[in-house]
Amino acid sequence: MFRLRPAFAIDAGQIRAFIRQENLNPFGLDWRRFTVAEVENGRLVGCVQYKTHSPDIIELASLVVHSDWRGKGVGKALVKQLQDTHGPPLWLMCAGATAAYYRPLGFGSVIDPKAMPPYFRRLFRISTLFRRFLRPENRLTIMVWPPPGPAEPA
Repeated sequence: MFRLRPAFAIDAGQIRAFIRQENLNPFGLDWRRFTVAEVENGRLVGCVQYKTHSPDIIELASLVVHSDWRGKGVGKALVKQLQDTHGPPLWLMCAGATAAYYRPLGFGSVIDPKAMPPYFRRLFRISTLFRRFLRPENRLTIMVWPPPGPAEPA
């Protein structure tokens, strides 16, 4: 149905369009760090980016699946490809409502800022300034694969 491949320069415009359509962070996009999901006719139906913050801190970022292809395993395959390629730990930031998507893929929430790499800790602390103004589903959640500790609260 679809195949995964590294992005090419020609994919950059479609990747940016996916990111805009989903209102994701448009900064720091680099087509060279993307894997895309492509169907038979060459149409892109999903993408994911990894960002290297240090040799041992890799971030899963910019995961998007076209609405027509959601629920068909595209997102799961893109995440698994990053897990297989980069290994643990693999970090991500998402809205609280999106965290439920990542839990079955092996990610767990990190609640203690001391357990976060500096980049994520800074963003988490900044986000806490606005926490009381946001509904829980819109609050920043930091996650890592594999999850920290024995279990996490749901």
